[in-house]
Amino acid sequence: MTLTTKEKAIKIAALLDNKKANDIKILEVKELTIITDYFVICSADSTTQVKALTEHLEETMKLEGFKLFGIEGVSNARWILMDYGDVIVHIFLEETRRYYDLERLWLDAPRITFEGTNVYKRPVMYR
Repeated sequence: MTLTTKEKAIKIAALLDNKKANDIKILEVKELTIITDYFVICSADSTTQVKALTEHLEETMKLEGFKLFGIEGVSNARWILMDYGDVIVHIFLEETRRYYDLERLWLDAPRITFEGTNVYKRPVMYR
């Protein structure tokens, strides 16, 4: 089964939601940059959870045949970037996400609706 890029981004969001990631957002950036089509952004309460989300996503996507082109930030686990080519995943520690505020930087990017099942998710509060 082949997924569209949008379906791939939603799948990634669902996998992160299954591991209780906070405030998952999907931004469609394909009309704004040549680097990728979608950003999936989420946050976690601790560096341990950031690492767990990263490991879960990496293992599951690999099992399903998706290639990870690169990964950055694993050593400090405050902001991990995972490059799946047409989808780039940003997994943040909550305070780091507030500081960099990617959603504000990419304000012109359309948001893709994703309603996860994580009843514990908390939205990130921005200044």
